[in-house]
Amino acid sequence: MNITELKAMSRTVREDILTMVHKAGSGHPGGSLSATDLMVGLYFGGMMKVDPQNPDWEGRDRFILSKGHVAPVLYSVLARKGFFPLEELGTLRKLGSILQGHPHKQSTPGLDCSSGSLGQGLSIANGLAIGFRKQNKANRVYCLLGDGELQEGQVWEAVMTAAQNKLDNLCAIVDYNHVQLDGTTEEIKALGDLAAKWHDFGWNVIQLNGHDMDQVLKAFEMAAAYKGRPSVLIADTVKGKGVSFMEGDCNWHGNAPNAEQLEKALAEVREEETKS
Repeated sequence: MNITELKAMSRTVREDILTMVHKAGSGHPGGSLSATDLMVGLYFGGMMKVDPQNPDWEGRDRFILSKGHVAPVLYSVLARKGFFPLEELGTLRKLGSILQGHPHKQSTPGLDCSSGSLGQGLSIANGLAIGFRKQNKANRVYCLLGDGELQEGQVWEAVMTAAQNKLDNLCAIVDYNHVQLDGTTEEIKALGDLAAKWHDFGWNVIQLNGHDMDQVLKAFEMAAAYKGRPSVLIADTVKGKGVSFMEGDCNWHGNAPNAEQLEKALAEVREEETKS
């Protein structure tokens, strides 16, 4: 896809997220919306090697959604990529659905890992990356983390492990939207100079605007080309991106819009098309 097509896909995915969470009556729209452009860039920008017709293809790259609560954005991307019918998006969080509130690998085509408990994803990604290296395989591993999640100690143990093993087949992605469940990350447990932290731990650090599709694509390319260290994309994003009354508001971390709010939110997302 070209940049125009990728931007259009991001708008479509945002519509999916809002509609899914509204219909379910629960879910996590804020962080799903902030991660949308990153996920679209990864899956539709030509970097992620996957085959929807063969979800278990051994040659595929692996993706770990460490912040599992933003499953709606991953489900939308997987459906739009062709891993399962779009109609399934309307079953989010329903009993017996293949799309549970947090990713369940045995239920959903295209998933590489179940997730939900924060702080664990990068450790799993490390294991995959080490395994591929020992087997002399070219598969890459991508792991999306939340910024509030970086307050978990296990994350930093995994950061050290990846650097120690020089896992240049691993790319971490930090959705740095500055807002978590109960407020801003600065108020709750400040992360300080995040880029300097990752650099000092031995990573190749790439900073970007996580809503600029051109920067997103270039960042993934830079990460894939870098050798000798794992790479991290620190993507500056906006919680609830694309919906004015959700942006930067922690109250939309885990709440579903009602019918009136959904209508307004969809109108705002669609209005972006006329500005592009």
